[in-house]
Amino acid sequence: MDRTVNSSHLATLTAGVGIGLVLGWLLRSRLHRSLTKQLMANRSANATGDQIFNDQCLGPDCKLVIVIRNDLKMGKGKACAQCSHAAVFAYQQIRKQKSLLKLWELSGQRKVVVKVDTEAELLEIEKEAKRAGLITSLIRDAGHTQVPSGSKTVLGVGPGPQQLVDKVTGHLKLY
Repeated sequence: MDRTVNSSHLATLTAGVGIGLVLGWLLRSRLHRSLTKQLMANRSANATGDQIFNDQCLGPDCKLVIVIRNDLKMGKGKACAQCSHAAVFAYQQIRKQKSLLKLWELSGQRKVVVKVDTEAELLEIEKEAKRAGLITSLIRDAGHTQVPSGSKTVLGVGPGPQQLVDKVTGHLKLY
């Protein structure tokens, strides 16, 4: 009898988890669609950023791409710290755009790190991102450790709609 009780508890638990996962997925996708519609409706009313995303670029996912300069040969810890600065700076900018922030959160706050070989390439990516209306976060180092003061180390592109961010950074290789 003890085994029957345990197996029925296991079946109930498995069913509960399964139902919870399905309901969570359905609610997430419904909320995601609702926020996408809200963002599109707010585009024309908000002159500070939402209007930049046209219909073909506004997809279901948002992401932040961090572009790091490979020529500086920063150590792993230094590179991680610089990428963290870009992520925090990007968040500080996006928190003013509530709808876009919600979409990014629902997308799992996706972050991807890619590389360029020169400062000139980094600045060209920044120019393209700004031209596309994306948030940018250019980080300059203080110069206390591995690189000279004022060195442009990393660039955050986004968070923004994945399709739009990929148009600017999709050709870059992973770091």
